[in-house]
Amino acid sequence: MERLTMWAVVLCLAGCAAGEVVPAGRDVAALRFIGEQRIAWKAQFQGTTIGGLSGIDYDAANGSWILASDDRSATNPARFYRATLRFTPSSFDAVELTAVRYFRQGDGSTYPVEHERAQAGGVVADIESARIDPRDGTIWYTSEGDGRLGLDPFLRQADAAGLLRAELPLPASLREWPGHERGVRNNLNLEGLSFAPDGASLWLALEAPLVEDGLPPTLDHGAPARITHLDRAGKVLAQYAYPIGAIPARPGNGMAADTGISEILATGPRTLLVLERSAVQGDEGRYRNHIRLYEADLRQASDIRGVPALAGATFAPAAKRLVLDFAALGLPMLDNVEGFAFGPPLPNGHATLVFVTDDNFSKRQVTQLLLFEVLPP
Repeated sequence: MERLTMWAVVLCLAGCAAGEVVPAGRDVAALRFIGEQRIAWKAQFQGTTIGGLSGIDYDAANGSWILASDDRSATNPARFYRATLRFTPSSFDAVELTAVRYFRQGDGSTYPVEHERAQAGGVVADIESARIDPRDGTIWYTSEGDGRLGLDPFLRQADAAGLLRAELPLPASLREWPGHERGVRNNLNLEGLSFAPDGASLWLALEAPLVEDGLPPTLDHGAPARITHLDRAGKVLAQYAYPIGAIPARPGNGMAADTGISEILATGPRTLLVLERSAVQGDEGRYRNHIRLYEADLRQASDIRGVPALAGATFAPAAKRLVLDFAALGLPMLDNVEGFAFGPPLPNGHATLVFVTDDNFSKRQVTQLLLFEVLPP
């Protein structure tokens, strides 16, 4: 793999494996698209509105999936769904929701809605990723917090019913700073979460650079986002710089565009699949999504946990290689892909990979689940 310096970007990729579902060390040569399922806009299930699906994972112990919503308790309390996905090697046939569970705080209450946050002691759940613990079946989830209110992001563990079990301490660099002169950016922080294939540690990915690490990506250049390796008690084992690509298309006049990491998935001791998502607003105000899946190879990357600011520093970032540009699928619509996970193997032994989109509860968007076969070398 070609090495990268500073935060220049080279498109590269290789390997794949995930815990109980895919044997560690299995390479990903390519992905074969099998099919798509959609959930209708504002579909109702057990008294809740389905939407904002930002996290997905497969529970190998019982053959079900979890789908976590990033609803900040505005529509319904912060929650996750259990689901059954039915598919064959040639078709994606159905998505059936089977249960909904609410994430709970330490006192057993659900997370508060926006106007109740101050009375609730300054807590907000903006859940961007959720993973099944391969060791005990509990659920770990990240929240981006709220930088406008000075509320920290967090990483918490819940039981299968959503009851709070634990919260891991985060390093100071991943927390909010009162004056926002350093630390995480609002709504651009804890976005990706994955267990290592052996379940002994976790990986956390920021969506964008820390303030002290430089500006987010632009049309002209990419930027480094920190990916942190933690043990199960929250001790930082290592930290690496992942080079996010530049914004891939020019927005309309006066319109917005951004790009960053939306999810990660460990495939080996030092390799991760990384989902880069870009949203580019056209002249008419609609966003077009540009989605690319890479594998990051950290084996030759610098451990930057002791580097206070990446801006101006010299370091070796992760190497990366492109696995899939979703534009190549030719889908009639490609929405805001936010989560992905390995699923059960197909009859030929090949792993499956499922992606989910966050519709932001918008009528202009859709909730999609996209199914792939993982093709080995």
